[in-house]
Amino acid sequence: MTGMDLGDVRREWIEPALKFLPDALNTPARVQLVLGIGNKETQYRYLRQIGGGPALGPWQMEPATHDDMWRNFIRYRPELQSSALRLLSGAAPEAKLLTTRMDYAAIMAALHVYRSKDALPAYGNAMAQVTFWKDNFNTSLGRGTVAGALPYFQQAVKV
Repeated sequence: MTGMDLGDVRREWIEPALKFLPDALNTPARVQLVLGIGNKETQYRYLRQIGGGPALGPWQMEPATHDDMWRNFIRYRPELQSSALRLLSGAAPEAKLLTTRMDYAAIMAALHVYRSKDALPAYGNAMAQVTFWKDNFNTSLGRGTVAGALPYFQQAVKV
């Protein structure tokens, strides 16, 4: 767990990005969960999936997931579409931005979390956050485990 300083990631990438969201979605719990997810996925050290997979950015979102979110979720929610487009300041919402625009990668991770059918885990509850990550971000098909991921979420909760 030796990537970027988590406080810097929270202050410089996640919090500014989530300020574009409607107030009800810009919560400390969502900020903390997004921070933990990126910490687990890449420790904020990598922008491309190790081993040559398709996942991009610190939160390891696959281009297919990015495109599906725009095609089947964001475009039908004007307040979310407006939020993401304002953040992009005229740039097109393309998956390749997940490796160059950390604010965009952060807001897309937050929207992915929002899209979940499960309730947002409570602020400060690393076990609930890691369980949410496994069920909704990594999924049963992913190689990650709750036990293996828990230290990354515990670290994020302390920031």
